[in-house]
Amino acid sequence: MSANDRVLINQMVEEWRNSRTVPLSFDAAFERFACEHALHGFGLSEEEVEAGVIGGSDDGGLDGVYVFLGNRLLHEDSDILHDSSAASNVESGTQLTLWLVQAKTSATFSEVALDKVASTCSTLLDLSAEESALKVLYADDLIARFRLFKDALQRLLKRHPTVLIKFSYVTRGEANEVHPKVQAKAKLLEAQFSNAFAVSTGEVEFLGPAELWKRASTLPSYTLELPYMESITHGTSHVALVALGDYIDFLSDDSGTIKSHIFDWNVRDYQGNVEVNREITASLLNPDAPEFWWLNNGITIVCSQATSIGKRLSLSDVQIVNGLQTSYTLHETLRERYSTEPSDDVFSRLVQVRILVTADQAARDAVIRATNRQTSVPVASLRATDDIQRQIESYYLEHEWFYDRRKNFYRNQGKTTDRIVSIPLLAQSVMAMALGRPDDARARPSSLLKSDADYRRVFSEKTELPVYLWLSKAQRQVDEFLQTRPEPISRSQYTNLHFHLAMLGATDLVGRVFNRPDFLNNSAREDVFPLPAKLESLWNSLLEQFENFQKERGWGPDKAAKSGEFVTYLTTNLGYGSLRQK
Repeated sequence: MSANDRVLINQMVEEWRNSRTVPLSFDAAFERFACEHALHGFGLSEEEVEAGVIGGSDDGGLDGVYVFLGNRLLHEDSDILHDSSAASNVESGTQLTLWLVQAKTSATFSEVALDKVASTCSTLLDLSAEESALKVLYADDLIARFRLFKDALQRLLKRHPTVLIKFSYVTRGEANEVHPKVQAKAKLLEAQFSNAFAVSTGEVEFLGPAELWKRASTLPSYTLELPYMESITHGTSHVALVALGDYIDFLSDDSGTIKSHIFDWNVRDYQGNVEVNREITASLLNPDAPEFWWLNNGITIVCSQATSIGKRLSLSDVQIVNGLQTSYTLHETLRERYSTEPSDDVFSRLVQVRILVTADQAARDAVIRATNRQTSVPVASLRATDDIQRQIESYYLEHEWFYDRRKNFYRNQGKTTDRIVSIPLLAQSVMAMALGRPDDARARPSSLLKSDADYRRVFSEKTELPVYLWLSKAQRQVDEFLQTRPEPISRSQYTNLHFHLAMLGATDLVGRVFNRPDFLNNSAREDVFPLPAKLESLWNSLLEQFENFQKERGWGPDKAAKSGEFVTYLTTNLGYGSLRQK
């Protein structure tokens, strides 16, 4: 079977790379494939996987670096890094994970690879290391990913997080035939990770074709069974009382991790150690508390079909649209006890679950809105269900593009990766090209729409739908241009400047700077964008201005790219004029 697994994995990687408008090399495609499936349980989007890839030289033996708090991917603009109240609301003991991936197309696992990772981590995990010294040894992107982890750790110290440092070593070799010397080096690396901090634990895993095939061929299940104690049925929908033990089973995958993908349509992320969640925890831990379902508003599930047989509901296309805080708090508070003491009395207590059956997406959206209007959710948090979002999705579908307002919805359907556009990516494209703020697009990848004012500007009903599609196409063209230049660019250059190049392309079409989407109406109608020769000229000018600006200010590339001052400097010096950035 091992030879067949290798053939199947090679075929999957080839099909994935060839489905792209600009195919990657097999090695680059394998790196992304390995990162995606090493982190299979997190349900990362294509853009989230890509953001953690470390490209080019000086990668320290690492092809991917990701940081998670609980089950959530952290970004450089995540609240906990900038808002002390957000950090203080993180539940005590929450796990902070640094996940490292190395992917090689070789047919073996080597000691040298583990030695290189050990050396890299020894240096980059040193909290006293000077960044100027690190820059001599390692790529900017690699340093930035470790900085994100160290910053998060230091911000969360008062919350006493647990720390997991995990290394996934991926090759086309057999994971069950790793040489004893390599296994011994893996144990040493685990010990090094465990000793890095007082609260850290280290793990090393070997992934070969068999493991990759198993993960790659397993889509997240949206069809689940839910046992119940009692239920009321009206039509095809139900209100059920479910034992807490059964509900924890319902939420957990085979490893005991919560199934985050069934919360994709919820309007809010887990809020951590906020008052309402502390009250839920207190009631769970108090054996004398009233019945749990008396004190809790319960869970709302929407699904396309529900079949009840012998007090078990089989639910299709499951999404939990209200009750995320309750679900996560239950899971966080009781999961370990449930694995060791499943007969504890607490697990026979009940939670109320509403199961609403409808295949009508508009009806589902109405349920999401209605159930969440009853709590203090900011308007911008409901963006995925707004009319404008559904209109954009419909318009994209008409043109065989896919607007992923429901995270990974089209990816799980196997749609062409290059034509899937997420809400965050479209927002960044609008901000960079239509509003003239590539600095914000670069600086705020995950927080761009937290301001209601920014959301209304980015997703305005005054903006014509063809402009949104044009912006997505234009950003793809810029990214493809940068990926196919004869002279490869560094990962840091791409991360810092691809939105700036997109802005210059749009500005050049219009002939001057602007900050209103309607300036792009004609370009969208005619479906035009600067040709590769023009993009090459703009790119060279951008690099020259970027270098000059850094020298004049004495700033590093990250700070310069996130600066509105640089945007004004750039457009003024290139003769397009200037606008106030904020």
